[in-house]
Amino acid sequence: MSVPTFYGKELRWKREAAGLSLETFLKGSYFGKTYLSDIEHGQRRMPIELARHADLILKTDGFFERRCEDVQKARRIGHAEYFEKVLEAEKHALTIEEWCPMLFPGLLQTPAYARAVILAGLPLSSDAEVEEKVSGRMARAELFEADHGKPEYWVILHERLITDPLLADPDMAVQLDRVVELAERRRITPQILPRKRRAYPLMAASVMSMTFAEAPPLIYMEASFSGGTVDDPALVVQYRKAYDRLRAVALAPDTSLAMIKAATEDYRNGKQPDRLE
Repeated sequence: MSVPTFYGKELRWKREAAGLSLETFLKGSYFGKTYLSDIEHGQRRMPIELARHADLILKTDGFFERRCEDVQKARRIGHAEYFEKVLEAEKHALTIEEWCPMLFPGLLQTPAYARAVILAGLPLSSDAEVEEKVSGRMARAELFEADHGKPEYWVILHERLITDPLLADPDMAVQLDRVVELAERRRITPQILPRKRRAYPLMAASVMSMTFAEAPPLIYMEASFSGGTVDDPALVVQYRKAYDRLRAVALAPDTSLAMIKAATEDYRNGKQPDRLE
């Protein structure tokens, strides 16, 4: 049994032993029934706020708060520890909006692209370690295969990601094909930020914004070897406003997709595009 499943079952047992329904237990918190049910079934990890709420309502003398760290440390293979919260959160998101000025976001990467990025950052990794990380990244993209059409995913890509290739032409064509295929299935909405935009919002940040049905919005920012989430309401509002301003100065989705398609054909024919037309 996984650590999150173990403590989820413990929470459910304590709640039912106290004679509390999901609704009654959650009074005074901002979490919803579905969120709590997912935790009790081991499908989500218990956040510290809910652990403290559980200790207060169930009079468990800090048991869940103390064990919350154990739950948070239960690692998933192929991902950094600091990414664990995002890995879980994106599975339950209603919307995901990303801006990665230097790389294609992990959810959109092909195996070849992911492998190149991983080796660039961790050049001494063994083949097994690299493939473990590549497999973990590819598994995230299962989000786009769900029948219910969630999450709604919006991504803004800087033009340089397409015109300054990280891969050889054939592999770059495959990477762009992946973006086109997801866009044509209406699973993602891509926009391109033109190179000619000299100043724009979020120039110095890589940002992932997520919203949920029964939890507050969450912002994730990442550097080469670290990452962190922001859930302070005032900061979340600032980041989301900045993303909206960035979206406003980017090219329209239809125009962006047409440019990506044209660049894909160029790479497929061995011609690197100098700029997008």
